[in-house]
Amino acid sequence: MSRQKPVLPEISGAPFSVGIVAARYNGRLVEALLERVLGGLLAAGVRRKNITIARVPGSNELPVAAQLVAARRKPSVVIALGVLIRGDTIHYELIATSVAHALQRVALDARTPVINGVIVAENAAQAAARCAGKVDRGAEFAQAAVAMAALSGTV
Repeated sequence: MSRQKPVLPEISGAPFSVGIVAARYNGRLVEALLERVLGGLLAAGVRRKNITIARVPGSNELPVAAQLVAARRKPSVVIALGVLIRGDTIHYELIATSVAHALQRVALDARTPVINGVIVAENAAQAAARCAGKVDRGAEFAQAAVAMAALSGTV
């Protein structure tokens, strides 16, 4: 994963509503990621009352939850959060690929931006660095969400 993140303009998140769908699997890491996302959204001005959080068993269930939240809550943007770590089989690769494709399909079908905040890591240390360590992917997902919410209001 590149560490050359884009420089995004400062955008006030005050007018936006955000749906977050978060997996329970690898819960400690997802919770750390969620806290960073929430911190980033609040720092951007998104009001806490305009943030909805839905929990699902694992990352494979994120697309359905994102679709339901987009359809029922009509948020400005949806953020899907999960953590997939390499095991002894390629199962994590299959889940990561199918979830990425399905989240994109949800975004296109719902005409609502969906941020793919699923961390895919080779090992637990790598996942921890991205969820709770020096690589702050949560803040990046929050910034992307605010940028896409702003874009969808202007096009």
